Amino acid sequence: MNEETMRKVARFINETERELRTVFDRIEEIEYVNQERVLNAFCSEKVSARHFAQTAGYGYDDIGRDTLDRVFAKSLFCEDALVRPTFASGTHAIFTALAGLLESGDVMLAVSGRPYDTLETAIGLDDNPQPNSLIRNGVIYEQVDLNQDGSFDLNGIETALNRLENVKVVYVQRSRGYAWREAIAPESMKPVFDAVKRIKNDAIIVVDNCYGEFTLETEPSSFGADIIIGSLIKNPGGGIAPTGGYIAGRGDLIERIAARLTVPGTGREIGSYAAGYTQFYQGLFLAPHVTAQALKTAVLFARVFERLKLTTMPASNSVRSDIVQALRFNTAQDLVEFCRAIQAASPVDGYVVPEPWDMPGYNDQVIMAAGTFIQGASIELSADGPIREPYTAYIQGGLTYSHGKIAVSRVIHSMIRNGSIRI
Repeated sequence: MNEETMRKVARFINETERELRTVFDRIEEIEYVNQERVLNAFCSEKVSARHFAQTAGYGYDDIGRDTLDRVFAKSLFCEDALVRPTFASGTHAIFTALAGLLESGDVMLAVSGRPYDTLETAIGLDDNPQPNSLIRNGVIYEQVDLNQDGSFDLNGIETALNRLENVKVVYVQRSRGYAWREAIAPESMKPVFDAVKRIKNDAIIVVDNCYGEFTLETEPSSFGADIIIGSLIKNPGGGIAPTGGYIAGRGDLIERIAARLTVPGTGREIGSYAAGYTQFYQGLFLAPHVTAQALKTAVLFARVFERLKLTTMPASNSVRSDIVQALRFNTAQDLVEFCRAIQAASPVDGYVVPEPWDMPGYNDQVIMAAGTFIQGASIELSADGPIREPYTAYIQGGLTYSHGKIAVSRVIHSMIRNGSIRI
Protein backbone atom coordinates (compact mmCIF):
# COMPACT_ATOMS: atom_id res chain seq x y z
CA MET A 1 0.00 0.00 0.00
CA ASN A 2 1.42 3.39 -0.98
CA GLU A 3 2.34 6.08 1.53
CA GLU A 4 -0.46 8.42 0.50
CA THR A 5 -3.09 5.77 1.23
CA MET A 6 -1.48 5.01 4.57
CA ARG A 7 -1.59 8.71 5.49
CA LYS A 8 -5.27 8.86 4.44
CA VAL A 9 -6.11 5.91 6.66
CA ALA A 10 -4.26 7.44 9.62
CA ARG A 11 -6.07 10.77 9.17
CA PHE A 12 -9.42 8.98 8.84
CA ILE A 13 -8.94 7.09 12.10
CA ASN A 14 -7.67 10.13 14.00
CA GLU A 15 -10.66 12.17 12.82
CA THR A 16 -12.97 9.36 13.91
CA GLU A 17 -11.31 9.17 17.29
CA ARG A 18 -11.81 12.90 17.91
CA GLU A 19 -15.52 12.52 17.21
CA LEU A 20 -15.77 9.97 20.04
CA ARG A 21 -14.35 12.02 22.91
CA THR A 22 -17.73 12.42 24.66
CA VAL A 23 -18.44 8.69 24.37
CA PHE A 24 -14.98 7.83 25.70
CA ASP A 25 -15.47 10.22 28.64
CA ARG A 26 -18.67 8.40 29.58
CA ILE A 27 -16.94 5.02 29.45
CA GLU A 28 -14.13 6.30 31.66
CA GLU A 29 -16.61 7.65 34.22
CA ILE A 30 -18.22 4.21 34.44
CA GLU A 31 -14.79 2.64 34.78
CA TYR A 32 -14.01 4.87 37.78
CA VAL A 33 -17.22 3.94 39.61
CA ASN A 34 -16.68 0.23 39.02
CA GLN A 35 -13.01 0.38 39.95
CA GLU A 36 -13.84 2.02 43.27
CA ARG A 37 -16.43 -0.66 44.07
CA VAL A 38 -13.99 -3.47 43.30
CA LEU A 39 -11.28 -1.77 45.38
CA ASN A 40 -13.70 -1.44 48.29
CA ALA A 41 -14.50 -5.16 48.04
CA PHE A 42 -10.80 -6.03 48.24
CA CYS A 43 -10.28 -3.74 51.21
CA SER A 44 -13.35 -4.89 53.14
CA GLU A 45 -12.24 -8.53 52.82
CA LYS A 46 -8.67 -7.64 53.86
CA VAL A 47 -7.10 -9.35 50.86
CA SER A 48 -3.43 -10.13 51.45
CA ALA A 49 -0.66 -12.31 50.03
CA ARG A 50 -1.82 -15.33 52.02
CA HIS A 51 -4.98 -15.46 49.88
CA PHE A 52 -2.94 -16.16 46.75
CA ALA A 53 -1.38 -19.40 48.00
CA GLN A 54 -1.64 -22.75 46.26
CA THR A 55 -3.81 -25.47 47.76
CA ALA A 56 -4.05 -29.19 47.14
CA GLY A 57 -6.17 -32.21 47.93
CA TYR A 58 -9.68 -31.63 49.14
CA GLY A 59 -9.14 -27.93 49.74
CA TYR A 60 -10.82 -27.76 53.13
CA ASP A 61 -10.61 -24.28 54.68
CA ASP A 62 -9.11 -22.80 51.51
CA ILE A 63 -9.00 -19.16 52.58
CA GLY A 64 -7.97 -17.93 49.12
CA ARG A 65 -10.92 -19.61 47.42
CA ASP A 66 -13.47 -18.54 50.04
CA THR A 67 -12.27 -14.93 50.19
CA LEU A 68 -12.29 -14.69 46.39
CA ASP A 69 -15.95 -15.76 46.48
CA ARG A 70 -16.79 -12.91 48.83
CA VAL A 71 -14.80 -10.31 46.89
CA PHE A 72 -16.58 -11.28 43.67
CA ALA A 73 -19.97 -11.20 45.39
CA LYS A 74 -19.43 -7.66 46.69
CA SER A 75 -18.07 -6.47 43.35
CA LEU A 76 -21.23 -7.72 41.61
CA PHE A 77 -23.87 -6.56 44.16
CA CYS A 78 -24.52 -10.13 45.34
CA GLU A 79 -24.83 -11.94 48.67
CA ASP A 80 -22.55 -14.80 47.75
CA ALA A 81 -20.61 -16.33 44.87
CA LEU A 82 -18.87 -19.45 43.60
CA VAL A 83 -15.70 -18.54 41.69
CA ARG A 84 -13.96 -21.62 40.37
CA PRO A 85 -11.06 -22.32 37.99
CA THR A 86 -12.72 -25.68 37.29
CA PHE A 87 -15.44 -24.07 35.20
CA ALA A 88 -14.29 -24.77 31.64
CA SER A 89 -16.43 -21.99 30.12
CA GLY A 90 -19.31 -19.65 30.74
CA THR A 91 -21.66 -22.28 29.32
CA HIS A 92 -20.31 -24.79 31.85
CA ALA A 93 -21.01 -22.37 34.70
CA ILE A 94 -24.51 -21.63 33.37
CA PHE A 95 -25.33 -25.32 32.98
CA THR A 96 -24.05 -26.07 36.49
CA ALA A 97 -26.31 -23.40 37.93
CA LEU A 98 -29.37 -24.51 35.95
CA ALA A 99 -28.77 -28.18 36.74
CA GLY A 100 -28.43 -27.28 40.42
CA LEU A 101 -31.71 -25.36 40.48
CA LEU A 102 -33.95 -27.45 38.17
CA GLU A 103 -35.40 -30.89 38.80
CA SER A 104 -37.51 -33.22 36.66
CA GLY A 105 -40.89 -31.59 35.95
CA ASP A 106 -39.64 -28.05 36.57
CA VAL A 107 -40.12 -25.44 33.86
CA MET A 108 -37.30 -23.25 32.59
CA LEU A 109 -38.81 -20.17 30.94
CA ALA A 110 -36.37 -18.26 28.68
CA VAL A 111 -37.73 -14.73 28.22
CA SER A 112 -35.03 -13.28 25.93
CA GLY A 113 -35.54 -15.68 23.04
CA ARG A 114 -33.43 -18.66 22.09
CA PRO A 115 -30.20 -18.93 24.08
CA TYR A 116 -26.69 -18.77 22.65
CA ASP A 117 -25.71 -21.70 20.42
CA THR A 118 -23.53 -23.58 22.91
CA LEU A 119 -26.27 -23.54 25.57
CA GLU A 120 -28.88 -24.95 23.19
CA THR A 121 -27.18 -28.35 23.30
CA ALA A 122 -26.77 -28.21 27.07
CA ILE A 123 -30.49 -27.52 27.48
CA GLY A 124 -31.37 -30.19 24.93
CA LEU A 125 -32.94 -28.10 22.19
CA ASP A 126 -31.70 -30.49 19.49
CA ASP A 127 -33.87 -32.95 17.59
CA ASN A 128 -32.23 -35.71 19.62
CA PRO A 129 -31.31 -34.24 23.05
CA GLN A 130 -28.02 -35.52 24.38
CA PRO A 131 -27.75 -37.55 27.60
CA ASN A 132 -27.53 -35.36 30.72
CA SER A 133 -28.99 -32.33 28.93
CA LEU A 134 -31.69 -30.60 30.96
CA ILE A 135 -34.53 -31.84 28.77
CA ARG A 136 -33.27 -35.44 28.87
CA ASN A 137 -33.28 -35.10 32.66
CA GLY A 138 -36.95 -34.11 32.67
CA VAL A 139 -36.78 -30.31 32.64
CA ILE A 140 -39.47 -28.60 30.54
CA TYR A 141 -38.25 -25.73 28.36
CA GLU A 142 -40.48 -22.82 27.33
CA GLN A 143 -39.55 -19.62 25.53
CA VAL A 144 -40.84 -16.10 24.96
CA ASP A 145 -39.13 -14.24 22.13
CA LEU A 146 -38.06 -10.63 22.34
CA ASN A 147 -39.96 -8.02 20.38
CA GLN A 148 -38.55 -7.11 16.98
CA ASP A 149 -36.88 -4.03 18.47
CA GLY A 150 -35.04 -6.21 21.00
CA SER A 151 -37.21 -5.24 23.97
CA PHE A 152 -38.94 -7.71 26.27
CA ASP A 153 -42.42 -8.93 25.30
CA LEU A 154 -43.80 -8.14 28.75
CA ASN A 155 -47.36 -9.18 27.86
CA GLY A 156 -46.12 -12.48 26.46
CA ILE A 157 -43.98 -13.08 29.55
CA GLU A 158 -46.88 -12.39 31.92
CA THR A 159 -49.13 -14.67 29.87
CA ALA A 160 -46.57 -17.47 30.04
CA LEU A 161 -46.09 -17.02 33.79
CA ASN A 162 -49.84 -17.24 34.35
CA ARG A 163 -50.29 -20.19 31.95
CA LEU A 164 -47.42 -22.42 32.99
CA GLU A 165 -47.24 -24.44 36.16
CA ASN A 166 -43.99 -25.28 37.94
CA VAL A 167 -41.99 -22.35 36.54
CA LYS A 168 -38.82 -22.77 38.57
CA VAL A 169 -36.32 -20.67 36.58
CA VAL A 170 -36.87 -17.55 34.49
CA TYR A 171 -33.82 -17.15 32.29
CA VAL A 172 -32.44 -13.98 30.67
CA GLN A 173 -29.47 -13.71 28.33
CA ARG A 174 -27.93 -10.25 28.63
CA SER A 175 -25.70 -10.34 25.56
CA ARG A 176 -26.89 -10.89 22.01
CA GLY A 177 -25.14 -14.15 21.17
CA TYR A 178 -25.44 -14.40 17.39
CA ALA A 179 -28.71 -12.44 17.32
CA TRP A 180 -29.00 -9.05 15.65
CA ARG A 181 -30.07 -7.01 18.67
CA GLU A 182 -28.70 -4.72 21.34
CA ALA A 183 -27.49 -6.25 24.58
CA ILE A 184 -30.04 -5.86 27.37
CA ALA A 185 -29.22 -3.28 30.03
CA PRO A 186 -29.76 -4.43 33.63
CA GLU A 187 -32.20 -1.59 34.26
CA SER A 188 -34.32 -2.78 31.31
CA MET A 189 -34.67 -6.17 33.02
CA LYS A 190 -36.41 -4.71 36.08
CA PRO A 191 -40.00 -4.75 34.67
CA VAL A 192 -39.56 -8.46 33.89
CA PHE A 193 -38.14 -9.17 37.33
CA ASP A 194 -41.03 -7.28 38.93
CA ALA A 195 -43.56 -9.29 36.91
CA VAL A 196 -41.93 -12.57 37.92
CA LYS A 197 -41.98 -11.65 41.61
CA ARG A 198 -45.62 -10.57 41.33
CA ILE A 199 -46.92 -13.59 39.42
CA LYS A 200 -44.51 -16.41 40.38
CA ASN A 201 -42.82 -15.24 43.55
CA ASP A 202 -41.01 -18.54 44.08
CA ALA A 203 -39.46 -18.57 40.58
CA ILE A 204 -35.69 -18.02 40.42
CA ILE A 205 -34.40 -15.33 38.05
CA VAL A 206 -31.15 -16.42 36.37
CA VAL A 207 -29.15 -14.10 34.10
CA ASP A 208 -26.41 -15.10 31.70
CA ASN A 209 -24.19 -12.09 32.40
CA CYS A 210 -21.39 -13.01 29.97
CA TYR A 211 -19.77 -10.05 28.16
CA GLY A 212 -21.72 -7.57 30.32
CA GLU A 213 -19.83 -7.24 33.61
CA PHE A 214 -18.53 -3.72 34.39
CA THR A 215 -19.85 -2.19 31.16
CA LEU A 216 -22.28 -0.15 33.27
CA GLU A 217 -22.34 1.00 36.88
CA THR A 218 -24.93 -1.66 37.79
CA GLU A 219 -25.42 -5.40 37.27
CA PRO A 220 -28.64 -7.43 36.90
CA SER A 221 -28.39 -8.27 40.61
CA SER A 222 -28.91 -4.55 41.31
CA PHE A 223 -32.47 -4.86 40.00
CA GLY A 224 -33.60 -8.20 41.37
CA ALA A 225 -31.80 -11.04 39.57
CA ASP A 226 -31.37 -13.98 41.93
CA ILE A 227 -28.38 -15.53 40.11
CA ILE A 228 -25.92 -14.05 37.60
CA ILE A 229 -23.29 -16.11 35.79
CA GLY A 230 -20.22 -15.43 33.70
CA SER A 231 -16.84 -16.54 32.41
CA LEU A 232 -13.49 -15.45 33.81
CA ILE A 233 -11.90 -15.37 30.35
CA LYS A 234 -14.31 -12.56 29.55
CA ASN A 235 -14.75 -9.26 31.41
CA PRO A 236 -14.33 -10.20 35.09
CA GLY A 237 -11.02 -11.99 34.54
CA GLY A 238 -9.41 -8.79 33.27
CA GLY A 239 -7.33 -10.65 30.68
CA ILE A 240 -5.32 -12.20 33.52
CA ALA A 241 -7.45 -15.12 34.77
CA PRO A 242 -6.34 -18.21 32.79
CA THR A 243 -9.64 -20.10 33.04
CA GLY A 244 -12.78 -20.39 35.12
CA GLY A 245 -16.18 -18.89 35.74
CA TYR A 246 -18.42 -17.54 38.47
CA ILE A 247 -21.95 -17.96 39.76
CA ALA A 248 -23.16 -15.17 42.07
CA GLY A 249 -26.40 -14.27 43.78
CA ARG A 250 -28.63 -15.23 46.69
CA GLY A 251 -26.84 -17.12 49.41
CA ASP A 252 -29.35 -19.97 49.73
CA LEU A 253 -29.29 -20.59 45.97
CA ILE A 254 -25.51 -20.52 45.84
CA GLU A 255 -25.43 -23.23 48.50
CA ARG A 256 -27.85 -25.34 46.46
CA ILE A 257 -25.80 -24.91 43.28
CA ALA A 258 -22.62 -25.77 45.20
CA ALA A 259 -24.08 -29.22 45.87
CA ARG A 260 -24.28 -29.71 42.09
CA LEU A 261 -20.83 -28.20 41.57
CA THR A 262 -19.23 -30.96 43.64
CA VAL A 263 -21.51 -33.40 45.50
CA PRO A 264 -24.38 -33.04 48.00
CA GLY A 265 -23.02 -33.03 51.52
CA THR A 266 -19.72 -31.35 50.78
CA GLY A 267 -20.70 -28.65 48.28
CA ARG A 268 -18.41 -25.64 48.37
CA GLU A 269 -16.29 -26.96 51.23
CA ILE A 270 -14.06 -28.91 48.86
CA GLY A 271 -12.10 -27.99 45.76
CA SER A 272 -8.44 -26.99 45.76
CA TYR A 273 -6.36 -25.20 43.14
CA ALA A 274 -2.69 -26.09 42.92
CA ALA A 275 -1.78 -23.10 40.72
CA GLY A 276 -2.78 -20.48 43.30
CA TYR A 277 -5.24 -17.61 43.09
CA THR A 278 -3.10 -14.56 42.26
CA GLN A 279 -4.32 -14.28 38.67
CA PHE A 280 -7.97 -14.42 39.68
CA TYR A 281 -7.64 -11.64 42.24
CA GLN A 282 -5.49 -9.54 39.95
CA GLY A 283 -7.80 -10.15 37.00
CA LEU A 284 -10.85 -8.98 38.94
CA PHE A 285 -8.99 -5.88 40.10
CA LEU A 286 -8.06 -5.01 36.50
CA ALA A 287 -11.48 -5.91 35.09
CA PRO A 288 -13.12 -2.43 35.19
CA HIS A 289 -10.17 -0.91 33.31
CA VAL A 290 -9.77 -3.71 30.77
CA THR A 291 -13.52 -3.73 30.11
CA ALA A 292 -13.37 0.01 29.46
CA GLN A 293 -10.52 -0.55 26.97
CA ALA A 294 -12.63 -3.17 25.18
CA LEU A 295 -15.62 -0.81 25.07
CA LYS A 296 -13.55 1.99 23.56
CA THR A 297 -12.22 -0.43 20.94
CA ALA A 298 -15.78 -1.50 20.06
CA VAL A 299 -16.90 2.13 19.79
CA LEU A 300 -14.03 2.94 17.41
CA PHE A 301 -14.88 -0.03 15.18
CA ALA A 302 -18.54 1.05 15.17
CA ARG A 303 -17.82 4.66 14.21
CA VAL A 304 -15.30 3.69 11.52
CA PHE A 305 -17.85 1.37 9.92
CA GLU A 306 -20.58 4.00 10.21
CA ARG A 307 -18.40 6.50 8.36
CA LEU A 308 -17.77 3.86 5.70
CA LYS A 309 -21.59 3.47 5.30
CA LEU A 310 -21.52 -0.13 6.51
CA THR A 311 -24.09 -1.69 8.85
CA THR A 312 -23.25 -1.92 12.56
CA MET A 313 -24.91 -2.61 15.90
CA PRO A 314 -24.89 -0.96 18.37
CA ALA A 315 -24.36 2.58 17.16
CA SER A 316 -21.11 4.23 18.18
CA ASN A 317 -22.88 6.63 20.56
CA SER A 318 -25.04 3.97 22.25
CA VAL A 319 -24.87 3.27 25.96
CA ARG A 320 -23.54 -0.29 25.86
CA SER A 321 -24.48 -3.25 28.02
CA ASP A 322 -21.84 -5.63 26.68
CA ILE A 323 -18.48 -5.49 24.91
CA VAL A 324 -19.66 -7.01 21.61
CA GLN A 325 -19.81 -5.03 18.37
CA ALA A 326 -21.68 -6.53 15.42
CA LEU A 327 -20.53 -5.64 11.91
CA ARG A 328 -22.41 -6.80 8.83
CA PHE A 329 -20.90 -7.78 5.46
CA ASN A 330 -22.29 -8.37 1.97
CA THR A 331 -20.71 -11.79 1.39
CA ALA A 332 -19.32 -14.72 3.31
CA GLN A 333 -15.89 -13.97 1.87
CA ASP A 334 -15.97 -10.40 3.18
CA LEU A 335 -16.72 -11.80 6.65
CA VAL A 336 -13.87 -14.28 6.35
CA GLU A 337 -11.42 -11.60 5.17
CA PHE A 338 -12.37 -9.33 8.06
CA CYS A 339 -11.66 -12.08 10.60
CA ARG A 340 -8.36 -12.82 8.86
CA ALA A 341 -7.37 -9.16 9.19
CA ILE A 342 -8.12 -9.28 12.93
CA GLN A 343 -6.03 -12.44 13.26
CA ALA A 344 -3.15 -10.81 11.42
CA ALA A 345 -3.28 -7.91 13.92
CA SER A 346 -3.00 -10.30 16.88
CA PRO A 347 0.05 -10.69 19.14
CA VAL A 348 -0.31 -14.48 19.22
CA ASP A 349 -0.62 -16.63 16.08
CA GLY A 350 -0.75 -13.52 13.93
CA TYR A 351 0.67 -15.56 11.04
CA VAL A 352 -2.26 -18.02 11.10
CA VAL A 353 -4.96 -17.78 8.41
CA PRO A 354 -8.38 -18.65 9.94
CA GLU A 355 -10.77 -20.90 8.04
CA PRO A 356 -14.47 -21.61 8.72
CA TRP A 357 -14.91 -24.90 10.58
CA ASP A 358 -17.46 -27.11 12.32
CA MET A 359 -16.91 -25.79 15.84
CA PRO A 360 -18.31 -27.98 18.67
CA GLY A 361 -21.61 -26.68 20.03
CA TYR A 362 -22.49 -24.52 17.00
CA ASN A 363 -25.10 -25.18 14.32
CA ASP A 364 -23.20 -23.58 11.42
CA GLN A 365 -19.59 -23.38 10.41
CA VAL A 366 -17.85 -20.58 12.32
CA ILE A 367 -14.93 -18.36 11.34
CA MET A 368 -12.96 -17.31 14.39
CA ALA A 369 -10.04 -14.92 14.82
CA ALA A 370 -8.51 -15.33 18.24
CA GLY A 371 -4.83 -14.52 18.48
CA THR A 372 -5.04 -14.47 22.26
CA PHE A 373 -2.70 -15.24 25.15
CA ILE A 374 -5.49 -17.27 26.77
CA GLN A 375 -7.24 -19.59 24.33
CA GLY A 376 -10.71 -18.28 23.51
CA ALA A 377 -10.45 -15.27 25.83
CA SER A 378 -13.17 -12.90 24.62
CA ILE A 379 -11.84 -9.99 26.67
CA GLU A 380 -8.81 -10.10 24.37
CA LEU A 381 -9.36 -8.71 20.88
CA SER A 382 -11.08 -11.36 18.82
CA ALA A 383 -13.77 -11.75 16.19
CA ASP A 384 -16.03 -14.53 15.03
CA GLY A 385 -19.21 -15.21 13.16
CA PRO A 386 -21.30 -18.05 11.75
CA ILE A 387 -21.14 -18.61 8.02
CA ARG A 388 -24.80 -17.91 7.40
CA GLU A 389 -26.79 -15.00 6.05
CA PRO A 390 -26.81 -12.19 6.94
CA TYR A 391 -23.02 -12.34 7.21
CA THR A 392 -22.16 -10.79 10.55
CA ALA A 393 -18.91 -10.56 12.47
CA TYR A 394 -18.99 -10.15 16.24
CA ILE A 395 -15.90 -8.38 17.49
CA GLN A 396 -15.14 -8.19 21.17
CA GLY A 397 -12.40 -7.42 23.61
CA GLY A 398 -9.14 -5.55 23.52
CA LEU A 399 -6.76 -5.53 26.48
CA THR A 400 -5.59 -2.07 25.44
CA TYR A 401 -7.30 0.57 23.35
CA SER A 402 -4.02 1.18 21.50
CA HIS A 403 -4.11 -2.39 20.19
CA GLY A 404 -7.73 -1.89 19.16
CA LYS A 405 -6.83 1.24 17.22
CA ILE A 406 -3.98 -0.53 15.43
CA ALA A 407 -6.35 -3.39 14.53
CA VAL A 408 -8.91 -0.94 13.10
CA SER A 409 -6.18 0.55 10.91
CA ARG A 410 -5.08 -2.84 9.61
CA VAL A 411 -8.66 -3.89 8.90
CA ILE A 412 -9.17 -0.78 6.80
CA HIS A 413 -5.94 -1.45 4.91
CA SER A 414 -7.11 -5.00 4.23
CA MET A 415 -10.52 -3.84 2.99
CA ILE A 416 -8.91 -1.28 0.69
CA ARG A 417 -6.64 -3.98 -0.78
CA ASN A 418 -9.62 -6.27 -1.31
CA GLY A 419 -11.58 -3.52 -3.02
CA SER A 420 -14.34 -3.60 -0.39
CA ILE A 421 -14.05 0.11 0.48
CA ARG A 422 -12.54 3.39 -0.62
CA ILE A 423 -11.72 6.35 1.59
